[in-house]
Amino acid sequence: MSTAVAPVRTLRTGTVLADLLPASRARDIALVVGGAALTGLAAQLAVPVPGSPVPVSGQTFAALLVGTALGARRGFLALALYAVAGMAGVPWFAQATSGYGMPSFGYILGMLLASTVVGALARRGADRSVLRTAGTMVLGSAVIYAVGVPYLALATGMTLGQAVAAGLTPFLVGDALKAALAMGALPAAWKLAGRKG
Repeated sequence: MSTAVAPVRTLRTGTVLADLLPASRARDIALVVGGAALTGLAAQLAVPVPGSPVPVSGQTFAALLVGTALGARRGFLALALYAVAGMAGVPWFAQATSGYGMPSFGYILGMLLASTVVGALARRGADRSVLRTAGTMVLGSAVIYAVGVPYLALATGMTLGQAVAAGLTPFLVGDALKAALAMGALPAAWKLAGRKG
């Protein structure tokens, strides 16, 4: 009598778009530096909002895109590099600013956390369909506001209601447009790569 051993199924960790490139330490370094640079460049697409110390900028979209495309670890490192370099004086925060004394610095901290969250979700396939991508972007934006708005209130002496009016409400339409861009771009990138989940 022979005994057959059932094959062991190994659960394979999901991939993110960056994993489609050949793996190497140089690749990971380039992705982290490139993610930080993309966020810094996108931050220069900024428009002041009347009555708010926080401008509308492309940096939130870039931070969420970087986290989703690179995954949680590399996304965190890219946004950490962006934050640390900006605090050290690189003028690549919104409107070519730097430092950590500005009232909008909480949004940068929120982006650091959000890139990690959306990167972890992307590992689970949250960027491969339109609806899942929409949910991922909404959650990422909520994380940014959950850190940025209270920080804005503390830094300026605003009440929480005033901070919501100045640092959240004016940005909701723009966030919806950014989510719509991501909803088209990320699933399309997976489709082009032939790896749609």
